[in-house]
Amino acid sequence: QVQPVESGGGSVQAGGSLKLACVADRSIYNPNAMGWHRRAPGKDSELVAEVTRGGSIEYAASVKGRFTISRDTDNNSVSLQMNSLKPEDTGVYSCYAETGCGRHWGQGTQVTVSS
Repeated sequence: QVQPVESGGGSVQAGGSLKLACVADRSIYNPNAMGWHRRAPGKDSELVAEVTRGGSIEYAASVKGRFTISRDTDNNSVSLQMNSLKPEDTGVYSCYAETGCGRHWGQGTQVTVSS
């Protein structure tokens, strides 16, 4: 299965910023939505942010006002600007592209926020 490819994870101190990027192969044609989930240590995966093909955006309550998702439909890509990071933002962030056949998931990128 073709997977989107993430980049941009890393380690940062609380209050810092990181930007994640994700590119989906063009064989994943015109996704209905693209977004990010994260899995914190010992917790279930949760939606962080999603943007639909029509431009509708959804954020987890915990990241509203701090994270910004943006999508480039021409390049089949999505990015996540993360500001004012907190230790509780630590986790593996996975990108997905959703089509009528389901979700195509990336392998994930680690984000670590130290206090």
